[in-house]
Amino acid sequence: MLVWERPEPPGRPTPAPLSRDRIVGAAIRLADADGLEAVSLRKVAAVLGAGPMRLYGYIATKEELLDLMVDAVHAEIRPSGGSWREVLHSLADATRRAAHRHEWFADLIGGRPHLGPHTLASGEAVAAGLNGVDLDLAVPAIAAVNAYVVGAVRREITERRAERTTGMDKEQWQAAYGPYLQRTFATGRFPALAMVVRDGPHLDPDETFRTGLGFLLDGIEAHISR
Repeated sequence: MLVWERPEPPGRPTPAPLSRDRIVGAAIRLADADGLEAVSLRKVAAVLGAGPMRLYGYIATKEELLDLMVDAVHAEIRPSGGSWREVLHSLADATRRAAHRHEWFADLIGGRPHLGPHTLASGEAVAAGLNGVDLDLAVPAIAAVNAYVVGAVRREITERRAERTTGMDKEQWQAAYGPYLQRTFATGRFPALAMVVRDGPHLDPDETFRTGLGFLLDGIEAHISR
């Protein structure tokens, strides 16, 4: 029986009352502060002032705990809109904002589908928003938007982590490596790339995300309008 269907143990009046919601909330706080490496049933139990063995009555494995954490974040993702395009845009934007609030979330999405109730509710909102679009187009369109968002937020969060690890923000990194690129481009071996770097637009992360998403949605719209 999956964790979503398995009943919780009966409540007990103890100095440290437990529930799956409390356990998941504590795990999310640990992950938000110090990443997924900080999450274990032992550490969660310590935060809650309970013995680790008590947690196994609610959650059997760390994998179940991670599934519950992902599903809890999906409660923050509620796509909406009056058209299929607005719904897909809302899905992308809400997922990105959730990943910015919980960086670890980006590490856990993009693989096999998550099946928790909040995740299914988010999927239901998207599917309902594309009602009327042929399923042969709707299904790959949703998959394309999800793939774009996963790739985009992972890149953004990787950049955030690199800034923390190196102590250099994007501008400082560019200043450090700029002279190398100038010397390399001066050889004339990479003329097209040199033009892109020197003359192309330098968008911030929000602009980059919105522009790329717009390109994707325009392509989906072209297929639907056929």
